[in-house]
Amino acid sequence: MASLLSTKLAILLLFVCLVSDSFVSANFYNDFDITWGDGRGKILDNGNLLTLSLDKSSGSGFESRNEYLFGKIDMQLKLVPGNSAGTVTAYYLSSKGTKWDEIDFEFLGNLSGDPYILHTNVFTQGKGNREQQFYLWFDPTADFHTYSILWNPQLILFSVDGIPIREFKNTESKGVPFPNNQPMRIHSSLWNADDWATRGGLVKTDWSQAPFIASYRNFNAQACVAKPGSPSSCGGSGSTASWWSEVVDSSKQERLKWVQKNYMVYNYCSDSKRFPQGYPPECNMG
Repeated sequence: MASLLSTKLAILLLFVCLVSDSFVSANFYNDFDITWGDGRGKILDNGNLLTLSLDKSSGSGFESRNEYLFGKIDMQLKLVPGNSAGTVTAYYLSSKGTKWDEIDFEFLGNLSGDPYILHTNVFTQGKGNREQQFYLWFDPTADFHTYSILWNPQLILFSVDGIPIREFKNTESKGVPFPNNQPMRIHSSLWNADDWATRGGLVKTDWSQAPFIASYRNFNAQACVAKPGSPSSCGGSGSTASWWSEVVDSSKQERLKWVQKNYMVYNYCSDSKRFPQGYPPECNMG
């Protein structure tokens, strides 16, 4: 056990925390690579806009060049308009390996006039099954909106246009794993998932509407950037960035409750059929 702990510590000490509290809208040419799609992903407007496209042959995707170990990540998205049934636009943080960590936004398309479903999940050590789903209080295809992940040692907070929609607290002291030692890249993809995405797979993708296009702009990361080969670890008591110690204060708590009361459409913590032997432990912690 001591050997395993020392190995983990040695791995952590290979990373350095570069923290910034300033808002600097990044350039997609510098910060991301389009990783698949055979030309369906495009960086436009001198690096200020990125688009992903899906047709019957393929979707597309991109990932960040940097890996992050804690941070506040913002991205503005404009989702596939019109009949987007069967399509999924995924925007998430993920590490590597068989015991990976992951923090997910997934936008499940729908028929014209029916609302998108915003699907969220948190994976720790390769295990997810922590789904919460929401409708949005606006049309996410009409304009760009900001989708944010705050990830610090205390919590993971999902927000939309600055309004918190979901909190996943660090309750590791009570036996619930929390992602805190695996650096993650930002990923996004647009793909066909008509076997499950819309009404459980009953509504299929209408390929006559292709190509389907999602757009991205104004990426910002106030974050610990993991750099291999550094003698320093990421974060710690020396970190002065406001996001590092941010918690859900009373004002945010009220807005969180408003969203969950009015717009939440699924919560794993209230699905008794799924968990007949009892809910996961984090569901019973305030």
